Amino acid sequence: MPEWQELSPEEVEQIILKHARQGMPPSQIGMLLRDIYGVPSIRATFKKKLYAILRREGLLKMPEDLLSLLRKAVRMHNHLQRNKKDIHNRVKYQHIVSKINRLAKYYKKKGVLDPKWKYSPESAALLVR
Repeated sequence: MPEWQELSPEEVEQIILKHARQGMPPSQIGMLLRDIYGVPSIRATFKKKLYAILRREGLLKMPEDLLSLLRKAVRMHNHLQRNKKDIHNRVKYQHIVSKINRLAKYYKKKGVLDPKWKYSPESAALLVR
């Protein structure tokens, strides 16, 4: 931990948990700590990543990158339900679904996701809400 950092690790952890409970994603929490509170690195303060802190407290259900892809896929799926002839977006939707499946395969291998998890537009819509 840098000697010029004013906040103790306990105070930083309380700030992290407060913002995570409000629904703020980990990337925004990191920027908030850096810009407003002057915490240069969470890893230097705790010797672990922000994801590990949130996972330990049970506040991180799904990785942020996968969740953002799911949001995009749900929006595109809803658009394609209304606009059946939009061929270009149908192809882009297939690209996003393949990205989701590749990322899910990685997270299943790392043990972050349940091995039986599978993408479907209905379950993605429920996860995003």
